[in-house]
Amino acid sequence: MDPIEEKPSKTVDIYRDTWVRLLGYANEVGESFRALVPVSLVWGSYAVATAYVTADAVDKGKKAAVAHGDNPGKTTQVAVAVVDTFVWQALASVIIPGFTINRVCAASLFLLGRTTKWPLPVRKWATTAIGLSTIPFIITPIDRSVDFLLDSSLRKVYSEGEKHK
Repeated sequence: MDPIEEKPSKTVDIYRDTWVRLLGYANEVGESFRALVPVSLVWGSYAVATAYVTADAVDKGKKAAVAHGDNPGKTTQVAVAVVDTFVWQALASVIIPGFTINRVCAASLFLLGRTTKWPLPVRKWATTAIGLSTIPFIITPIDRSVDFLLDSSLRKVYSEGEKHK
């Protein structure tokens, strides 16, 4: 009989590896429904997404604090973890996708008004469906673009600071 091999368990990040990640998409869903719901609900969806972004940044700061113990530069490493996570999440989960879905929905409503004779409620529901169906297609390109943007800018500042220690 072979001994049972223990596989190293991967630490689960609740903000990246569980359903909690879906809270980061709340504002895209809100933007998709903008034509159908009061604007206060859309802004509420931004509050949910922003709370998610903030919670993830705080979590990464706490993890950086534990990882660096009492080492010199701990405060800087914690700050870098918090700022990097917050900026990345704000851009990739809230700002860019929210703007993108907003514009897709606005263009859809406009074009449906110009090209169909559908009644306004049908056009609004169609716009919402288009917005919701767009979300899965924009996630990866936006994430990669934000990675490139931060790697080309803010993260260079972090790495320069590391070189001068």
